[in-house]
Amino acid sequence: MRKHLPSMKAMQAFEAASRYLNFTRAGLELNLTQTAVSHQIRNLEETLGARLFNREGGGLSLTPVGKNYLAAVRLVISEISLATDRASDEAREDVLTIGCLGTFQIKVLLPAIEHFRNKYPDISIRFKTLVPTATPPRPDYDLAIQYGVGNWSGVTAHKLNEEVVFPVCSPLLLEREPALRDLRDLEHQTIIRTGSPLLVRDDWPFWLEAAGIGGLTFTKEISCDLLYPGFQAAIEGLGVVMGRSIMVAQDIRQGKLVEPFDIRISSPSTYYLLVPHGRETETKVMAFREWFLDYMQQLAG
Repeated sequence: MRKHLPSMKAMQAFEAASRYLNFTRAGLELNLTQTAVSHQIRNLEETLGARLFNREGGGLSLTPVGKNYLAAVRLVISEISLATDRASDEAREDVLTIGCLGTFQIKVLLPAIEHFRNKYPDISIRFKTLVPTATPPRPDYDLAIQYGVGNWSGVTAHKLNEEVVFPVCSPLLLEREPALRDLRDLEHQTIIRTGSPLLVRDDWPFWLEAAGIGGLTFTKEISCDLLYPGFQAAIEGLGVVMGRSIMVAQDIRQGKLVEPFDIRISSPSTYYLLVPHGRETETKVMAFREWFLDYMQQLAG
């Protein structure tokens, strides 16, 4: 068993050289000379007892060993970088890390966050985009905004609103043929679906069943793995998407989207503000929680 692990500097040199296949360009990125990069790579190869690069005709290419090792090195560098950021932020009272679903961040949080920054100018904001339905076993955020039924462990969950779902589309779509005047006209429209292997299928089946047309089938569909491109596709007039009240409220106010039918169905899922246990009394967390819950109450009113 080898007793020595490679240095971080050597792994960084190897990762950069693997991207550029050029020691000089790797050195420029790392603020090292070409000779220093070459020295780090040579030390790493000696530690491993294997060649990482083929050096032929003045060019570089990864050996099979190098290709396999690169994946592990990139993972190590990424994990250490994330852990360093996490440890640095946790030690600072002026940095607030907010985990947030991408579409909610774009549609709801970013348009309002300037109000918070004006009220608390000494708190810096760091955003982390969350994967739908997934909560990391070790949260790397101070608080988060997630979608579900409120059954997460290890956090205090604050319900943000009562969510209702309903179809929305561009007003331009209503002027085109085929007509969209009756519920069954949906069968002949392009329906925008949202879902992914990590996300439960969208609310279309739920809404159709509640609206009394559960047997309706769609002949044309556009599928998006995230909500935001689905909403944007509807704004562009490409079809009808299932809207969530809080997510499409601003687009409806601005006339970008309209409701072709007056049927809104309450959803069992909604958005929650999550605070990991042990962070509830941190000053920056309490400041954001108070501001955000008040903002969401005003938005609902």
